[in-house]
Amino acid sequence: MPVPASVADLPVVGVLAELGDALARTRTAVLVAPPGAGKTTVVPLWLLDQPWLAGGRIVMLEPRRLATRAAARRMAALLGDEVGGIVGYQTRDERRIGPTTRIEVVTEGVLTRRLQHDPELPGVAVVIFDEVHERNLPTDLGLALALDARTHLRPDLAVVAMSATPDTARLAALLGTGSDGTGAAPVVASAGRQFPVDIRSLPPAKGARLDQSVADAVLVALRDEPGDVLVFLPGIGEIRRVERLLADRVPADVDIHPLAGALTLADQDRALAPSPPGRRRVVLSTDIAESSLTVDGVRVVVDAGQARVPRFDPRTGMTRLTTVATSRASADQRAGRAGRTEPGVCYRLWSKLEQSTRLAHLPAEITQVDLAGLVLELAAWSTPVDELAFLDRPPAKAVQTARQLLVDLGALDGNGRPTDTGRAMLALPVHPRLARMVVDAAPDDQPLACVLAALVDERDVLRGRADELPADVGLRVRLVARELTDDRADRRALDQVRERAHDIARRARVAFDLDRIDAARSGAVLARAFPDRVAVRRSQRGQFQLRTGGGAWVAKDDPLAGEPFVVAADLDGNRTSARVRLAAGLDAAELEHALAAQVERRRTLLWDKQRNDLVERLETRLGNMVLADTVRTPEPGAPTADALVERVRATRLGVLDLGSGANLRARIALLRATFPDDAWPDWSDASLLATLDDWLTPYLQHATSRADLDQLDVGMLLVNQLSWDQQTDLAELTPAMLDTPAGRSTPIDYTRDHPTASVRVQDLFGTRTHPSVLGGRVPLTLELLSPADRPIQVTADLTSFWAGSWAEVRKEMAGRYPKHQWPVDPAAAPPKRLKDR
Repeated sequence: MPVPASVADLPVVGVLAELGDALARTRTAVLVAPPGAGKTTVVPLWLLDQPWLAGGRIVMLEPRRLATRAAARRMAALLGDEVGGIVGYQTRDERRIGPTTRIEVVTEGVLTRRLQHDPELPGVAVVIFDEVHERNLPTDLGLALALDARTHLRPDLAVVAMSATPDTARLAALLGTGSDGTGAAPVVASAGRQFPVDIRSLPPAKGARLDQSVADAVLVALRDEPGDVLVFLPGIGEIRRVERLLADRVPADVDIHPLAGALTLADQDRALAPSPPGRRRVVLSTDIAESSLTVDGVRVVVDAGQARVPRFDPRTGMTRLTTVATSRASADQRAGRAGRTEPGVCYRLWSKLEQSTRLAHLPAEITQVDLAGLVLELAAWSTPVDELAFLDRPPAKAVQTARQLLVDLGALDGNGRPTDTGRAMLALPVHPRLARMVVDAAPDDQPLACVLAALVDERDVLRGRADELPADVGLRVRLVARELTDDRADRRALDQVRERAHDIARRARVAFDLDRIDAARSGAVLARAFPDRVAVRRSQRGQFQLRTGGGAWVAKDDPLAGEPFVVAADLDGNRTSARVRLAAGLDAAELEHALAAQVERRRTLLWDKQRNDLVERLETRLGNMVLADTVRTPEPGAPTADALVERVRATRLGVLDLGSGANLRARIALLRATFPDDAWPDWSDASLLATLDDWLTPYLQHATSRADLDQLDVGMLLVNQLSWDQQTDLAELTPAMLDTPAGRSTPIDYTRDHPTASVRVQDLFGTRTHPSVLGGRVPLTLELLSPADRPIQVTADLTSFWAGSWAEVRKEMAGRYPKHQWPVDPAAAPPKRLKDR
């Protein structure tokens, strides 16, 4: 097809033959052409009739939806055709491609989906990557997949990279010259058609606001220069503020038009349309107008020198749009817009010195952002990342972080392969977190999940300063569902969210109905997308602790400030105390249900100091976060028995009532000392502590508390450790009781320095031999008592006592207790039996 006459004079036409020769020979080329050269519209049209194309289709990628539609419309107009005829386009949310379409202008994600669906790209002869210098993540991914498909499946697939300011040498080496990727791709350069641009610096005063400085610069430009003015600002917020500042200050013949991807098609078309005769316009644009998009009639550019770019912090797991200074290459691109049709002027809001210190190019997006989507795509592609052709390798740490997130979301298995859930997530044009939320939602929650995905992925539906807006996403859901109204609501943004939610629902095959949405379920649904950003309320109102350990907060008067738990979809990135920008509240039951697979129920037995007793603590936990905590009496069983034994060990037997066992232990100790060669056990404190599992644990299988420890007969437990013969010898050698002639049994105390029995002297009448233990080896120490059980004498030789000091004792006892008999010779006196008393 010949080049249309209306564009035959564009500079790129002069290099078409060279480009065609390169593609015929090598099926690859890098085309370098400055803004205004005509590469975006002329090259695809010219390629249509190249013999080697053999009737195949041309797919051209544009980095932005607005540029995609504009390029397709421009080419269709040049052919005198309608969009959807020979030239069509497809974006994330719009498709205008017909059966006769041969040139398809698409956004990058569309190509990736096609490649994943069928890597051979049947019917496609050429893939053109336009404005490849912008180095968007989807562009780098699409290029890597296309080159891999060319290497292994489609050696005849032509790949063209076009840009005004590419990294030419690296790009040519990446594209290679054959299916094996060896050599370097041919580089074709167009001289371009650029009129001189007068660069004027207008650095703002110290402390001046950006929007005020830009508005002042626009007024200077309107006063000093003819023609339309194109203003570059970092985002829609700045565009709206500058628009308000200019509204009442521009001349009556000047129209103000915002231009951004977030605006409606009608708004975008008005901004791009030439000014009517006798009128001028000021176009307030994001960097969307920096390269492939042409804004007709512009001869003055006002450049704020800033751009909003995504930046990922692997320590917080968050990617945020960050305002940065533009690169020198970007500044040159923007300035060039003033010299497309005639000499122009560019006002820069920074000094010439600062221009020289700016980066030549901003870092590639692939090195700066969350790579979860990329890693999921590569897992589905099944080629290791190290074997794919990237201009910049994805950072290993960011890949590892992304892979772990995908495993946590259930998108990848332990071997890094996509699960069925992961493959379903790939079909949705949202971040994997949001895709997981939609795929995993219960049927009743799916419409809500689609709305939440759109709300999180699109710009805020509430107007105002971010710090002054409520964080509650549930409020925004109700606005989308038309359940309430709010003066701060942006109607265009609400309509855009509704359209986006409907599109997500269609792709997920969800029956979408706003009337089915329950905004109160927002937190429970959102937790499936952000399980790592769940936070529990601290004691101070509005303060929360994230599951990951960091802090987060909302204003004290925010509706979420009193919620027991929140899940944050947007945080400001502060690692120690992040401000919550967008979140939803939920209770413990909702959280436990939403993240059931990650919830841990922990049973802990511990000694309660206040109760001085064993208790069972039942905790429901999500990582370090406690969802529920109850204390109760433990159930009997081995764990409880072990916990009681640990308490005995911790108190070094102090929690036990050793009274019943102390005398027994002393008897055993005496036997060990007297008969060291016999197998008498060691019942010292140290030995008993070391053998608790042998002599104590078996008797605690039904115990649950300290009361059960108090009721233990330690002596009985220890005796049960002895053999029958040992128990017999114990009774014979160290009898527990002294049997007196009077028939009374008196305990023998072995815990003293010597075995001792306290006995009434009358009970010993008739005793001729001093009692002893250990088979007569050790005499008992007798503590002799009066009838009133008062001590009279202590002796270890009763026979000598009878013969000696008894006479004095007898006189004293007879005086005190005259009714009792006090024989002169008690050893010969008949004992007074208990039954005779």
